[in-house]
Amino acid sequence: MDIKRAKQEIKDAAAAYFMKNEFGEYEIPTIRQRPIFLLGAPGIGKTQIMEQIAKECALGLVSYTITHHTRQSAIGLPYISKNEYDGKEYEVTEYTMSEIVASVYEKMKQTGLKEGILFIDEINCVSETLAPAMLQFLQCKSFGNHKIPEGWMIVAAGNPPEYNKSVREFDVVTMDRVKKIEVEPDFSVWKEYAYKENVHAAVISYLRAKPSYFYQMEMTVDGMHFATPRGWEDLSRMIQMYEKLEKTVDREVVEQYVQYPKIAKDFANYLELYYKYRTDYQIDAVLSGSMDENLLKKIKHASFDERLSVVSLILAKLTGEFRNVYRLEAQTRVLFSCLKSYKNGLSYAEDGSTFLGTILEETREEYENKKKAELLNREEGYAYRTTLETLEMYWMKLKKESLTEKEACFEYVRELFAADKNVYTGAMDKAGQMLEYAFDFMEVLFGESQEMVAFMTELNANFYSIQFLKEYECERYYQYNKNLLFDEKEKTLLSRIERL
Repeated sequence: MDIKRAKQEIKDAAAAYFMKNEFGEYEIPTIRQRPIFLLGAPGIGKTQIMEQIAKECALGLVSYTITHHTRQSAIGLPYISKNEYDGKEYEVTEYTMSEIVASVYEKMKQTGLKEGILFIDEINCVSETLAPAMLQFLQCKSFGNHKIPEGWMIVAAGNPPEYNKSVREFDVVTMDRVKKIEVEPDFSVWKEYAYKENVHAAVISYLRAKPSYFYQMEMTVDGMHFATPRGWEDLSRMIQMYEKLEKTVDREVVEQYVQYPKIAKDFANYLELYYKYRTDYQIDAVLSGSMDENLLKKIKHASFDERLSVVSLILAKLTGEFRNVYRLEAQTRVLFSCLKSYKNGLSYAEDGSTFLGTILEETREEYENKKKAELLNREEGYAYRTTLETLEMYWMKLKKESLTEKEACFEYVRELFAADKNVYTGAMDKAGQMLEYAFDFMEVLFGESQEMVAFMTELNANFYSIQFLKEYECERYYQYNKNLLFDEKEKTLLSRIERL
């Protein structure tokens, strides 16, 4: 299955494992809560989805790459203790608490979360001395004499033997005690993630044109050549940083992340053209409503690949605007919630200014607690930080104006919030107008062509455009979505039937 489905399977398992009856007992006893064993090629996101699941399900997360550990760190160090048996005292070997089990308790102490996920990566690549401990861990949910705390589910991950010479095959006894999930790389699923995580538009558009290069693994006389989702994402971050530094990403830089020379060379050439098209085709002007006749003629006579690159550039610019709207909306939503608490609590407060300071501190404490528990994703963290800055600015203005009377304070804050909300609505209007200009451009040049199909397909795959179009009424989006994409699906279905 793909990584998206695997993620949902783990979330569903967590919901089932942590369901309790009327007596507060787990419906599935701990001994029957099978560890989940994720088996899949390296670099496809097995570790990353664990972080996402923990945040989305409000669970603690402790992660270990077991190949970095020895038997002693896994099961604890031996020491001599004294016990009495049948009236006689004996020296007995016992073990200190496993570092891994101790980390689970420490996470519970730090975050206050009593339920969580213990994630063990590369579990089928352990050393000879550690292998028995890993089998015991999967079968009995313990390291040595120390059990994993109740309320913590186990997820382990490993690579198939064709990707790692150190892989050990688990026997039937062990495999019959785990919930096995095999994961395969899938570009369409990764693309959804890539849009949401702001992966560079050039990477997305290149892989959209050449999806077979998304994941490649080949053994050659020169060693292993590979391209992985992890490599593409890390390359994307470096491209974005190089752009800020005004440096060039050439083939040598690409090969540091995409370690498949043929693909690295091809992408480096594409990236060079991507920058050239971005300059030549004046995308900013197009999305401001300007369509130069000479430019239109040039695009009409361009190759299909070049026209698709122009579509990708338009989508990249729109995505930036949609993402800005999404962030402002999230910030406005959190700020509104804080001001609602401010309004509801004013009647019990001594004065309006001091109480806003209290709301500010409560919001800051809430943010710090969620941050400490690692429950916030990047966008949620951004919304909290900007809200705190805004609340502090409101509070400082109240103090500067020497306002303390409750109704006057609330009215002043309400006016400040209205001005800030206008920033969000202004960004919404700007992004909507840019989308309309984009449709103008697409219609003049391409009509209901494959380029328009590509444009609509990507709008439907992009997290930020989907969120934007939930709020913004765009008649042409719905028109093309209904007619053009329906026709495309029908053609695909007929083509498949003909091949039967």
